[in-house]
Amino acid sequence: MARELDVMYQGAFSYSIYIEESFAGLAAAVETLGLRERRALIVTDAHVAPLYLEEVRTALRPCFCELHELVLVPGEEHKNTDSIAEIYAAAVEASFDRNDVFVALGGGVVGDMTGFAAATYMRGIRFIQIPTTLLSQVDSSIGGKTGVDFRAYKNMVGAFHMPSLVYSNVATLRSLDAIQYASGMGEVIKHALIRSRDYFDYLKAHQAELELRDMAVLMETVYQSNLIKRAVVEVDPTEKGERQLLNFGHTLGHAIEKCSNFSYSHGQCVAFGCLAAMQISGTMTAAEVDSIERLMSVSRPAAGRWTRRRSSRRRGRIRRWTMGMCASSCSGSSARPISILTCRMRRCSRGFGPSCRQTENKTWRAGRALSVR
Repeated sequence: MARELDVMYQGAFSYSIYIEESFAGLAAAVETLGLRERRALIVTDAHVAPLYLEEVRTALRPCFCELHELVLVPGEEHKNTDSIAEIYAAAVEASFDRNDVFVALGGGVVGDMTGFAAATYMRGIRFIQIPTTLLSQVDSSIGGKTGVDFRAYKNMVGAFHMPSLVYSNVATLRSLDAIQYASGMGEVIKHALIRSRDYFDYLKAHQAELELRDMAVLMETVYQSNLIKRAVVEVDPTEKGERQLLNFGHTLGHAIEKCSNFSYSHGQCVAFGCLAAMQISGTMTAAEVDSIERLMSVSRPAAGRWTRRRSSRRRGRIRRWTMGMCASSCSGSSARPISILTCRMRRCSRGFGPSCRQTENKTWRAGRALSVR
């Protein structure tokens, strides 16, 4: 069953999220924006274009007076200002002005870059998110975070720029390879850990269906993650406080991405980072961690082998990753906050670490990070 959510920004309506099982409703959703007299540029990559570009182009053609497209080279290694320049060039060549629209068709990399290009082209134009990966549907397409990597630094250059609409076709998740699917599951599990025990229990109860990519269960999973993400970003759209909850697993995860030279996907690194943060917290029982590890077996390429390593080898990896964390500090200082879980699962009705002081931000300086045990 199709679902729809409205997202507020600073107390006023900002955009709608549509969760569907096909692209059949895409044109009707976009028509609500009243853009028939405007141009649109569809930005996608070489992995997604052969799968969905033609179908999306056909759906969107009646919604705009002109429709253009740009196919980028895929991959995190191309999430940089060179790719942004390609988007600018395509828009300039098509005579785009401030009233025209960019459309992001793809995963988190395409969405982040298209959003950043929209935020900065002519000082800001509208953009639409059509996420096609689990990670982008449950997380990165919502909340207006956009940006690119700079040199070795993850998301160093970016802006907060809200989309005009998000349209998630859950059927696209069937085309993901095991690593991309696992990458999204890392974010799904993170949402449950930080906010909702009920959601975590739902994921455990439907683990087999998640492994089989059952459409009904995936629809509910995307919807529940969207509810959690919406609740956080509406309260704190520009990450001044509560939105930092969504960084659980990310501080260490970004360090892992950098230390591994981006050989793991973002979601894989988030899963690694969540597990490492739980090890650092020292407040969860072995049974509690085992329960989370069993659920993470849904994303086995992301976490399965690491969770079975001996604890001494885990500590060695955590030390290396925390060193990388300090080296990759966005602020340029030697300190980064790590969101860790500090409560017992059995004692929390709302979740493991929601806003009611169930997470704790600890600042780990370089010297201390080297001595993590």
